[in-house]
Order: sequence, then C-alpha cells, then structure tokens
Amino acid sequence: MNRIGLIVAGVILALMAASSMLFVVDQRQLAAVYALGEIKEVITEPGLKFKLPPPFQNVVFLDKRVQTLDSPETRPIFTAEKKSLVIDWLVKWRITEPRQFIRNNGTDIRNLESRLSPVVQAAFNEEITKRRVGAVLSSERDKVMQDVRKRLEDEAKAFGIEILDVRVKRVDFVADITDSVYRRMESERKQVANELRSQGAADGEQIRADADKQREVIIAEAYRDAQKVKGEGDAKASALYADAFGRDPQFAQFYRSLEAYRASFRNKSDVMVVDPSSDFFKAMRGGGSAPATPGNR
Repeated sequence: MNRIGLIVAGVILALMAASSMLFVVDQRQLAAVYALGEIKEVITEPGLKFKLPPPFQNVVFLDKRVQTLDSPETRPIFTAEKKSLVIDWLVKWRITEPRQFIRNNGTDIRNLESRLSPVVQAAFNEEITKRRVGAVLSSERDKVMQDVRKRLEDEAKAFGIEILDVRVKRVDFVADITDSVYRRMESERKQVANELRSQGAADGEQIRADADKQREVIIAEAYRDAQKVKGEGDAKASALYADAFGRDPQFAQFYRSLEAYRASFRNKSDVMVVDPSSDFFKAMRGGGSAPATPGNR
C-alpha cells in the first residue's frame, strides 16, 4: 500500500510539474516569458509551449488583436480663425513590439491608452489650428486624419505599437457657438422665405394684372364684334324693311301703326287719354291706312 501511495503521489507531482511547465498560447495572444524579472522570449505563434516552472520562469499574455482608442473627453480646439470646435476621434492600433510595449507600459493595455490619448489630442490640436472651419468640416477632413496619423507614427514606435487608422467621428461647435450658429441659420432661412414670399406675391399681382388686362381686351373685342354683327344685322333688316315697305306703302304705314300701338299699350296698367277720332287710331277705325289685301288692291 505504501508503494502504491508513493506511485500515486509521484504521478500527481509529475502532473503538477508538467502543468507548471506547459502553457497554451491562443491565436489572439502574444506570450512574453519572464526569467528572473527579464523578458527571455516572446512567443507569437499559437500552440502548446514549454517553460521552466516558477519561480524560474513565468508567462504574461498580451492581446495582439486590433484595439480601438476613443477620445476620452471632448476638449474645444481653436481653428485658424479662432473658432472653437469639439472633435470626437478614434484610433485603431495593435502591439507590434511586445518587449518595447512591456518596458514602456507594463502588461496592462489601459496604461498605454492613458498615455496615448494626450498624444493623439495634441496631434489633433496642431492640425486643427492650421485650418479654417470649412476645411475641417468638409474639404480637408481626410487630410486632417492622414496628417494626425503621420504625427503618431514615431510616437507609436516608442510605445511598441502600430497605428493602423485615425478617424474623426464628429466635428461640432461648442454649445454656445452652436446656439448662435443655429440662430443665424434660422434668421437666414426666414430671410430667404420672406424674399420668396415677396417675390411670389409680386408675381401673383403681375399675373392677376395680366389676366385682368387680357379679360378687358377680350371683352372689348367681343363687344366690338357683337356691335359689328348687330350693325350688319340691323343694316340687313333695314334693307329688307325698306324693300318690303317700298313694294307696299300702305302696309308699311299699317305696320308702323301696329308698332306704335305695341309700344303704347305694353302694360295693362297703362292709361292714355286720346281723342278716338285722332289719326293715332286711324288704323283701328279701318281707315285708308289699313293694310291692303290682294282683293282690295
């Protein structure tokens, strides 16, 4: 029994020793092997690796994936014309020199980010102060990001990292300037709207004036044509009457008498005091002015 116990204890000790000397490097990691406080080896390839048991050697793992550093706070930056802008940015980076990274930042990525953020902010300050607001907002925005990245390349080497990309996420005015800009934009839009309304009202009046003028012209031309047609009709009627009356004068006189009677007795309430023997009633008395018929001609 003592022999079996010794064998089991030996196996356990061997497994413990093996577990302390073997470690696995993930494909997303870098491994730095320390020996007596100094970096003996940096392992970049994934797999099962061997080291001496503590305290002779120990291992520290670093993330070799691409990291993102966001602007920790929004500080105003003055442009070339002394306008204050607030810029939110981000930086993509990764570890390329593990030894340099550990010597300068230790093994905690947060140490690197706390040191890199002021450097990035200073690079943005230097680039923004050389440019005007319009250039920062539109025409030279890409150029600003490229120049900031170039400024960070030398600093990145000292940190043991590589800068992969620099991006501007947002550019805005500070709060009080933003309010004044919005008020100015609102005033300008109102001015444009008022100008458009005034122009529209003037155009409307012009259109109405033209329409009224055209209406008056059309009415005048129609009245002229109507009078012309009426005159021509009256002329033809007069010619027909003259021809008819010329053929039979007695009928003409009788027709005129009837027209006079019609005009005089148009309404039932009309009252006239006339001598029945007057010439006005000659046609009614069957006088010589009565219309002739084929039998009495």
